[in-house]
Amino acid sequence: MAKTFKIKKGDTVMVIAGDDKGTTGEVLQVLTKKDAVIVAGCKMAKKAIKPSEQNKEGGFDNKEMPIHISNVKKVEA
Repeated sequence: MAKTFKIKKGDTVMVIAGDDKGTTGEVLQVLTKKDAVIVAGCKMAKKAIKPSEQNKEGGFDNKEMPIHISNVKKVEA
């Protein structure tokens, strides 16, 4: 049986727990297997990028990481 959540992609949510508590953002992705969501601008992490044909220099990229769905609440916009 598939899990269903009240929070969907595109909804505006507020982080209610963790380092980004009080931050508001849009849901970019819902990860049903992990019970998590990815919120724009929240829980940013630096990821190393190897040099390649498209990116000659490599370097670092800021990327949003998943937040457990129990740590966000839907905000009426």
